[in-house]
Amino acid sequence: MENAVIGILIPFVGTSLGAACVYAMKQELDRQVQRGLTGFASGVMIAASIWSLLIPAMEESAPLGKFAFVPAVAGFWLGIFLLLTLDRLVPHLHMYSEEAEGPHSHLQRTTMLVLAVALHNIPEGMAVGVVYAGLLAGQTGISTAGALALSLGIALQNLPEGAIISMPLKAAGVGRHKAFLGGVLSGIVEPIGAALTIALTAFVVPVLPYLLSLAAGAMCYVVVEELIPEMSAGEHSHMGVLSFALGFTLMMALDVALS
Repeated sequence: MENAVIGILIPFVGTSLGAACVYAMKQELDRQVQRGLTGFASGVMIAASIWSLLIPAMEESAPLGKFAFVPAVAGFWLGIFLLLTLDRLVPHLHMYSEEAEGPHSHLQRTTMLVLAVALHNIPEGMAVGVVYAGLLAGQTGISTAGALALSLGIALQNLPEGAIISMPLKAAGVGRHKAFLGGVLSGIVEPIGAALTIALTAFVVPVLPYLLSLAAGAMCYVVVEELIPEMSAGEHSHMGVLSFALGFTLMMALDVALS
């Protein structure tokens, strides 16, 4: 249980450290830097979806033989529809977008920016929670090192996310402390979601392959719907795709080396 507590807090620490950049940097992040950080986060999330979630989901379904892919496919689509539903129910505003998504609201622009990041942190919290729930239940397809690799990988991609939300808040006229708090709050859903998932371990384990792949589908939705458009917006640049490749290979290496 101690390992699980540490594991679910590591990604939140990553977000908080990234948000703390608001105290060290005077100006908003350069556009190319933001592209690079967003691309890196995208690569980490896609690699984590494959090696830390989908592959273990199919390994857990091995008794199904050649149909071991069925829970992974079903769970993946559930994750897509879950995020699609949240996208429609929660008012939020993506970076570099002038028009808010979700139902009409009178929320401030800065609040909706934080909500947008919080939305895509939900599947990351679910992913960590599901993996540690499986680990605590003694599932053979999940190792302590593999769970730690996922936590570290998500923490790595949360570092730039924390900065990407706190720095624009500061540039929009929000004070340093409030901008930092906004960055931190955008990541608080991760440990909360992970803790709730672990608390429901008895219910999680029987459908573990579905939940692992659900988290993967939700993370892939976030990457395709939000992060890739953000890293590609504006004038043409190879920064996004190169940083995507870096994040992908780093997370892949981390997962394989520690598993």
